[in-house]
Amino acid sequence: MTHPSLSPRREFWLLLTIAGVQFTHILDFMIMMPLGPQFTRLFGISDAQFGLLVSAYTLSAGLSGLAAATYVDRFDRKRLLLTLYTLFALATLACGLAPGYGFLMAARVAAGVFGGVLSALSQTIVADVVPFERRGRAMGIVMSSFSVATVAGVPLGLFMATHLSWHAPFFGIAALSGLFMLGAAVTLPRLNQHLQVANRPSIWRGIGMVLSEPNHLRAFGFSALLMFTGFTVVPFITIYMQTNVGLVDAQIPYIYLCGGVATLFTARLFGRMADRLGKVRTFNWLALGVTVPLMATTLLPRSPLWMVLLVSTSFFVFMSGRMIPGMALVTSAAHPPLRGTFMALNASVQSAAMGLASLIGGVIISRDAAGQVQHYWAAGLLGVCASFAAIAMAGRLRLHDAGPRPAG
Repeated sequence: MTHPSLSPRREFWLLLTIAGVQFTHILDFMIMMPLGPQFTRLFGISDAQFGLLVSAYTLSAGLSGLAAATYVDRFDRKRLLLTLYTLFALATLACGLAPGYGFLMAARVAAGVFGGVLSALSQTIVADVVPFERRGRAMGIVMSSFSVATVAGVPLGLFMATHLSWHAPFFGIAALSGLFMLGAAVTLPRLNQHLQVANRPSIWRGIGMVLSEPNHLRAFGFSALLMFTGFTVVPFITIYMQTNVGLVDAQIPYIYLCGGVATLFTARLFGRMADRLGKVRTFNWLALGVTVPLMATTLLPRSPLWMVLLVSTSFFVFMSGRMIPGMALVTSAAHPPLRGTFMALNASVQSAAMGLASLIGGVIISRDAAGQVQHYWAAGLLGVCASFAAIAMAGRLRLHDAGPRPAG
């Protein structure tokens, strides 16, 4: 169900626009965490209250994914993207205008509601527009937005917050969203092929068809394992690096800077590999490869900065790299007429997996009398087990866009 009239040049600009949409909502989520000290001081809130402020985005995104499953396949995808993106930009603007904690909490919930659906809808559009044989490269372009957000977005946002105010990053994200909204209006074709399918099922029947298909359930399980692998470890990297490895506050940004720069280059490389060598094979190699830096990160002793950056950059490269063929597999596992509903439900599955992994990781680790993090390696080992489970699951997925569609 690809768009027949899209030229290679217009396809490329479409992918850049989708990457821009992804960049803004990823940055909107990421910028909150390093702003924690300012919020706790200015609003007089506890660390637990700030944690709720951060998790409000993910939780609302997960719930909105469930709600989106009832409508995402009922509209032209371009019109729906523009509508949701406008609402996301307004919610982010409201974050910047927030006078206090309560207002900011409500604005963060609204941003999560629209941002979470944007992610699923963006991936659905890529799957609709780009043929399976080029989808790995396309996902590499779109998912490089995470690298750009890490390398450029977060440091620039922190600079604006330091020299202007904490409001400034949100104003900047809202302005960028307006710019990419214009780009989407120009580069996106009408995306309504899914509406032209004969005997299209009703909303609830469509959801039932998605949930009753064993291949879809396997894809949801695979998608959950993708997120679970990293989020048993990722939320606690900064804490471990400072308490156990000996890094100071000024050195922490180098971890994200080096990791982001490296993934900016490797994302497109892994995308091309996925198209050339096969999505399953490329995923298996990367999912196997990530287990080494994953465990190394959780076992790292006090080390010089260069060694820390070697380990952490490898972790970022493999952890983000396996998502490129992984998400190409997930999008291709859905029946094209139901892909929007499938991806909306998948967004909820991923949010739930991220939250569960973070919760379990937090329960596993502990502090000793000296404040050192204990049992971090066990959280890493759990992530390794999830990665091996994902490898086993990848080979069981039936890919509807990879060849003749199976009967039924």
